[in-house]
Amino acid sequence: MEAIKLNSQTAINAMVRSFVSKLEQTSGYKVLNKKLTYADFLKNKMLIVHAIREGIPYDFFKLIQEQTPFNEEDWALFLGISTKSLQRSRAKDSFVFKPLQSEKILELAEVTTVGRTIFDSEEQFYSWLTLPSYALGNLKPIELLRDSYGKEMVLQEMVKIDQAIFV
Repeated sequence: MEAIKLNSQTAINAMVRSFVSKLEQTSGYKVLNKKLTYADFLKNKMLIVHAIREGIPYDFFKLIQEQTPFNEEDWALFLGISTKSLQRSRAKDSFVFKPLQSEKILELAEVTTVGRTIFDSEEQFYSWLTLPSYALGNLKPIELLRDSYGKEMVLQEMVKIDQAIFV
């Protein structure tokens, strides 16, 4: 299992460097650290802005999807498309998501990264996401991830959990 995670991490880090290299050519934004990792990428807000505007390629999305606990149906719901449309995107050569969808992809990548640091396992994280939360108005955190304000509420609640601040 650790070998699979390591290979997945290596693949996504390579994809980040490739994507950022292309982004530098098209947007004019320059990155000083050429050995950028996925974690570094998600922390660089200006780079995220340029990535959203450029659009996330499907190949990059697929690697991000592997890092998250969300299934294809979850992703289709988050992106506001049908699962069929998501599957058709996979079939198209060099498909690039629109900026709004790219923003959602990167928001969910951020939520997952924070969730992985707070919860002991991906299973625990997904379980928390799918159970109603009193602190979130008895809504399931996963339901709030459909929009940016909801995502912020989920992130804030995870920070409270991490700091042992319970309602």
